[in-house]
Amino acid sequence: MLSLEQLDLSHNNLSGNIPKSLEALKYLTYLDISFNDLHGEVPSCGPFRNCSSKSFMSNEGLCGDPVYGLRSCPTSRQKRRKPIIAAVVSLLGITLLILIITALAIYAIGRCQRKYLVENGVDFAPVTTLRVSYYEILQATEGGTLNNGRDVVVKVFNLQQQNAFKSFDVECEVLRSLRHRDLCKVISTCSNPDFKALVLEYMSNGSLGQWLYSDDYVLDILQKINIMTDLVYAFKYLHYGYSMPIVHCDLKLSNVLLDEDLVAHLSDFGIDKLLGEGESNAYTTTLGTLGYIAPEYGLEGSVSIRCDIYSFGIMLMEVFTRMKPSDEKFSGDLNLELDK
Repeated sequence: MLSLEQLDLSHNNLSGNIPKSLEALKYLTYLDISFNDLHGEVPSCGPFRNCSSKSFMSNEGLCGDPVYGLRSCPTSRQKRRKPIIAAVVSLLGITLLILIITALAIYAIGRCQRKYLVENGVDFAPVTTLRVSYYEILQATEGGTLNNGRDVVVKVFNLQQQNAFKSFDVECEVLRSLRHRDLCKVISTCSNPDFKALVLEYMSNGSLGQWLYSDDYVLDILQKINIMTDLVYAFKYLHYGYSMPIVHCDLKLSNVLLDEDLVAHLSDFGIDKLLGEGESNAYTTTLGTLGYIAPEYGLEGSVSIRCDIYSFGIMLMEVFTRMKPSDEKFSGDLNLELDK
């Protein structure tokens, strides 16, 4: 066998790799393995140095030296990248599937929950407005409790900031007329030329951000679905349940407060935009929070209900993946933040 001088294996329907052991046939002067179904790298030593491109014709799976008319073989780095790319694609597919299933679950649970609330006559009206003096607010800021023993949150506006007066007026205008259990209720307001504050209902479980990123709290999948469903109801009311659409413009985890039953309440309406009748867009120079801002809002100042929908999608992903929009994993084309 080692003395073999000629070997013609053409047109034999051979498959598999070319054995490297053929490099040991030092007397072989003629080799023809054309018109087969071979694949893999063609050896480059021994008798293969004397071969021409005709020796390997019609073997689409072969690779090797371009002198033989073959395509180049992939490098070891390229071989390693293939499983990595496959893993990344699989991970993205699984994440997308989870988000789709979650969205469908939120929709289904939302319909059932809404039907239950309607059938059982749940009252969405806000708490009766109380008269609260500046002195009471001053006392409440020490411990967060009014004279009647009621726990509250006092939001004091920094009048030194730009648009502080406008922000206070907008928030008062929006919240005084809204009627929904998933919106943070305003108990009272206090306003004079030097001091402006809102007295809000106290939420014993803090913000969604505290629960999501703290080691002391744990939210299971059903609790997360219920919280996001509450926000769907809140935005449905803001966008379609009021006399004119209301765009929140600054949806983020810290603006979602949780009561003792972990029911979500949307808060912080200081940069809300009221769209007039027939309007689908408005323009503003006030920005929300980087990472949650819709591109048309951040770059052009264009405001529509789609801005809230975009922010809700970002927050939905954050809640179920526990990854912030500013996470370093989102880099390059995956960057969720707008350029500052």
